[in-house]
This record gives sequence, C-alpha cells and structure tokens, in this order.
Amino acid sequence: MTSANHNPFGSWSTLDLGDGRATIFSLPALDRQGLVQLDRLPFSIRVLLENALRHCSRGPVTEDQVEALAGWRADAPASQIPFLPDRVVLQDLTGVPAVVDLAAMRDAMARLDGDPQRINPVVPCDLVIDHSVQVDYFGTSEAFRKNVDLEFIRNRERYQLLKFAQQAFDNFRVVPPGTGIVHQVNLEYLAPVVQLREQYGELTAYPDTLVGTDSHTTMINGLGVMGWGVGGIEAEAVMLGQPYFMLIPKVVGMKLVGRLPVGTTATDLVLRVTELLRHHGVVEKFVEFYGPALSHLSLADQATIANMSPEYGATMGFFPIDDETVRYLRRTGRPADVVDRVERYCKDQGLFRTDATPDPEFSSTLELDLSTIRPSLAGPRRPQDRVDMTDLKRDFAVNLKDLMWAEAPAERHERAEAS
Repeated sequence: MTSANHNPFGSWSTLDLGDGRATIFSLPALDRQGLVQLDRLPFSIRVLLENALRHCSRGPVTEDQVEALAGWRADAPASQIPFLPDRVVLQDLTGVPAVVDLAAMRDAMARLDGDPQRINPVVPCDLVIDHSVQVDYFGTSEAFRKNVDLEFIRNRERYQLLKFAQQAFDNFRVVPPGTGIVHQVNLEYLAPVVQLREQYGELTAYPDTLVGTDSHTTMINGLGVMGWGVGGIEAEAVMLGQPYFMLIPKVVGMKLVGRLPVGTTATDLVLRVTELLRHHGVVEKFVEFYGPALSHLSLADQATIANMSPEYGATMGFFPIDDETVRYLRRTGRPADVVDRVERYCKDQGLFRTDATPDPEFSSTLELDLSTIRPSLAGPRRPQDRVDMTDLKRDFAVNLKDLMWAEAPAERHERAEAS
C-alpha cells in the first residue's frame, strides 16, 4: 500500500479490473470526506483533479493546488496549477525538430562523458506522419501505393532519422505515412481513454490525457480524453517530464437538447455551435457539452464538434465518457479488457455520464436545441459566418454587390463599359 506521505488526502484505493487489480486515486473518497462535491464539478475539472491528486506529494503538485481544484467555483479567482499529461502526440512537421533536439542532447551527453542512453522521452510519444504526404497519383488502384512510395523517396533522410529514433529511444513510436490523419489515428487507435501503467512503482489506472503539436488535437475530446494543441517547445518539455503550467480554467457549459432533423449533418451542427460560442466568448476557457442530446449524438458527431475548438476559440470542447464512448471503443477494435477497464474505472470514479447524471455547475451556460439546426455553409471567410442554405442566393447577391462597390472607381467604370 502507498505510504501516508504519498496519500495526503486518503484517496488511495484499488479497482478490480476482472483479471487483476490496479491502484486508483479515488475522487468519491474526497467526496465522502467533504473535500469536494463531485456532482457539482464539471467533468473536465474532475479529470484535472484526479491528475493533481495522483501527483500530489510525489510530483510537482501541492496539497493547496489539489484543494483549489476540489473547491472549483465559477467565480473563483484564477490560480496556477501544474498539469502532467500522460502522453504526447506529434505530427511530422513539428515532431521531427523535437527528435533532432533529443539526438543533439545525446551527442552533448556523450561529449560530457555521460551516458547518452539516459536521454529519452519520459512521457510516451507517438509521431504520426501525415502533413508531408502529397497526392501525385489519383484515380487508379495503384494511386495509394505510388503516393506512399514517392513520399519515402522525397523524404528519405527524414525517415532514416525517424527509424533511428524509434530504435534508439524508449517511449517513442512512429506511425508511418498512409495510415491516416493524426487526429483520426489518435481517436481510432492511440487513445486508451483510461491508462493502465506503472506509476511511482505501482500499477495504476487513470484518465488518459495528452498534449499535441497540432491545434486540432482537440478532436480527441469527443472521446472523453482531455487534450489540446501546444507549441513544439511546450510539447518537448512535457516529453521530458516537465509539467504544463496553466490557470485553473473557467468552464462554459453548452447544453444540447433535442435531435438533429433528417437531412442535417454534423457539419451543419458544428457551424452553429461555432457561431454561438464565438459570440458567447470562450477564449482560454474549457467548453463542456452536457444535456440529454448527448445520448443521441454519435461519437463521430461529438469528435467533429470537439475538432472545431480552435475555430470557436476554446482551449478544448469536452464530451464526458458515456455509453457511446464504450460502443465506439468496441467498434474500433479495442481489446475487451481495455473497454472493460474504461467502463469500470469511469463508473467507479464518477467520470461516466448517463441521462440521470445531475447537471454540473459551470462558469456560464448556453443552450442549443438540435431540432433547430438547418443545412448551412461556412461563411466565405470564417466558419462562424454561417449561412443557411435557404439564404444562400440572397447572401451571395449581397456579398457580390459589396465586392463590386469596394472596387476602385476606375475599375467600376471599366466593368460598366464592358457590360
């Protein structure tokens, strides 16, 4: 059992996983002690609280910081906390420089007569190659193979470096070109949703969290996984075990009710969500979705909404784990023990949403009735400038008129003479 100084809040517990037991840091235990009202907290804050609780007194987190998260209030003054993501996802254009930095550190260690093998990512990293791939061949059954072959020829030196890195570094994997877009690979394959790894000498189960070097890393929030995009230096610091310091966020709750009408798509929905959230103001805030409509949204729809977080300006757009999450994990071929772990752990920890789950408290709220969604197009410049399909003809005429009158007088005269 963990020692008292590593368990300052008495939350250390174990969870039966069917084929064994794992250490967990229990959020309901804090509730029973009166340290937190768990049902009141947004699910995203609960994930941050578990992260802080797990690292308290053994990592960089203090007891005061745990208490600040446990006592989260909509009107609480902002205070800084260290967040320790459990993995890093890199795309090729931003990930390769990080690999070069690690290789340079090994060279420097060797010059100092140290052991270069000590230089490794502390946090597991996956580098997905998708940004550099070009389409030169199309329309034939051989197009895919030819494009991938050409990618290896064009970037031979890069792949030699990445092959070295995958063999030389611990906690480092490369997903080859032609596998898919980084966000989809993360959603369908990389994310365990609940981690099961040794931590501080104990086999521990805990929520999957990450940072990624792409702004649309937030797509993973549709799977109930906390994560967002960061810069290359920040990602590299997390790789090497440094905490990501952040202010305890404000959380905007967006309640979804009703069902999407026949003939509308997730794109129509996300354009309306983006329009509303841009107007509401969510920059540097979490957005958390709740309400009865979540039970009628597919995980693909949720991931589409989460993916647009950079467009509506939030740090992330979070969907709690629920039955649809479990179904999606099964559909994407996750092992049965992983799916079982996710369900057992999240239900035990108060991290599983159902229709009976009380609505948490939020910094502010807004509501969207999905039955009001209509087919629409993104604006000509920005997605939040949404245009209903029924208004498209009128909107086009207005914008064309504005464009013509914005021309220089001589250009207008020439256009008039030509007509």
